[in-house]
Amino acid sequence: MKKLAFVALGVLIGTSAVAADSKIGFVNTERVFRDAAPAVRAQKKIEQEFAKRDQEMQKMAEQIRKLQEALEKNSVTMSDSERRNKEREFADLSKDFQRKQREFREDLNQRRNEELAAVLERANRTIKAIAESEKYDIIFQEAVYASPRIDLTDKVIKALEDKPAGK
Repeated sequence: MKKLAFVALGVLIGTSAVAADSKIGFVNTERVFRDAAPAVRAQKKIEQEFAKRDQEMQKMAEQIRKLQEALEKNSVTMSDSERRNKEREFADLSKDFQRKQREFREDLNQRRNEELAAVLERANRTIKAIAESEKYDIIFQEAVYASPRIDLTDKVIKALEDKPAGK
């Protein structure tokens, strides 16, 4: 039993000696996606790309709202057939709006994922370059906790701003 405890203590001491010689870093990918110049440019590009469709969706939503108000306000004075026609028009417009809204969200998410993948690829190349030039043993991109002492996020964001897109 004493021998086993001694071996365990030796393993712990050996592990901590290796850990003491290791250089560890951390990069907050969410901050890179939010604050890095390429990510900000990508977000603006997506907003411009989808602005027209977003305006069309807002106009359609307003049209539906006005139709609903008119139905609620005038349903008592309408004939049965006129009310049914307006209700059918409202239902068709609502269904069309929901379909277009779903397609809009899917297209927007797909474009956002494409742009973020490109930003992530550039960030990963930058992180790897920093790791190699500064002799890091490992750099984490996800962690429950990382000390500010090992946080390289600002350095990566600055390097992405200084680095042209093709590099």
